[in-house]
Amino acid sequence: MTTDFPISRTCPFSPPDEYERLREQAPLVRARIARGEVWLVTRHAEAQQVLSDPTVSTDPASPGHPMPAMRPDDPSEEELEIRRRFQAGQFIDMDPPEHSLYRRMLIPEFTVRRVKEMRPAIQEATDLLIDDMLKAGSPTDLVDAFGFALPSMVTCALLGVPYADRDFFRARTRKMMDTGVGSSADGIAAAIEVWHYLDKLITEAESEPGDDLIGRLVTARRETGELTHDAMVGMVFLLLIAGHETTANMIPLGVHTLLRHPDQLAALRADPTGWPLAVEELLRYHSIVDWVGFDRVATRDMEIGGQAVRAGEGMFVLGASANRDPRVFDRPDDFDIRRGARNHLAFGYGVHQCLGQNLARAELEIAYRALFDRLPALHVIGDDDDLPFDYDGVVFGTRAFPVGW
Repeated sequence: MTTDFPISRTCPFSPPDEYERLREQAPLVRARIARGEVWLVTRHAEAQQVLSDPTVSTDPASPGHPMPAMRPDDPSEEELEIRRRFQAGQFIDMDPPEHSLYRRMLIPEFTVRRVKEMRPAIQEATDLLIDDMLKAGSPTDLVDAFGFALPSMVTCALLGVPYADRDFFRARTRKMMDTGVGSSADGIAAAIEVWHYLDKLITEAESEPGDDLIGRLVTARRETGELTHDAMVGMVFLLLIAGHETTANMIPLGVHTLLRHPDQLAALRADPTGWPLAVEELLRYHSIVDWVGFDRVATRDMEIGGQAVRAGEGMFVLGASANRDPRVFDRPDDFDIRRGARNHLAFGYGVHQCLGQNLARAELEIAYRALFDRLPALHVIGDDDDLPFDYDGVVFGTRAFPVGW
């Protein structure tokens, strides 16, 4: 039996119901997509195998890739130039060794030690935003006032965006997230503005590098000559997109889930040392990045979970299904802050595992703790049916989340 794919979520607290049936059917199942058929990888062990196999490609230009690189039928020279400049540095779509070059240059920026040094700045940004919420008064939209604003402020500090430019930066990145980076005229226009902004920022840093991520990249490029100017712009642009959408959605979703489990929230208030494990469970439970980003293609004949996969056959790893696999997680549909499920796949696995996962964990931990400490009467306004969850979005979440306190 071949399943039509993708499959939409219908509940903010679980992946599609069909995933359970597919997972019990087999670790790999066939599915129909617009361009033909692919394999869906449904279980945790097989997901890890696919995501860590160096002969499985993430490059959209690889034959058989389920999300091939889009190319205009009759592009103008200007279109080709814009596309070339935008694609430079997008290492998420590269295989080693090219991917390894970019990752090696960025790893020092996201180590546990580096993120620990950033925690005071994250805490300060968090407190400033809550101060603003309190001044404005209840109710408010948690996505706009906090969920999106926090990663924006942290990203600005990380990259070295001047304080005076934060409003420009935040407005354009919000428009990109709301409309889709490449799926609407407004989203494309905002992306182009941000690209030109980063282009200018990096050009200035090339003359006078600062003590920030962009400055350090410029210095490293001078020493090695490994990166072009456009590749640096594309790399920073990718970090910007990856760091906003996920954290902005996880903050309100996590707040909602914790409010639905008051006993567990009370335990965290009584013992704040439990927040790191609670963050891991929220990441596993929601799995907001499901299959986009987990698109792969076999470059050789192989066997996965007892199933023969031929070279050129595409695969989607279902992260949300793997994170509910009962072979790995006891009572996987239950939310349990004591689970300690750090083996979840919310950040991926293997060489493409999310570089910014330590920073994301720190942002979420600080955000949740501060919100519930400073707003003890925090509550959601409206029923789940009234909340605008983006069930068909590339990243699951909500565009608005009204709360009071």
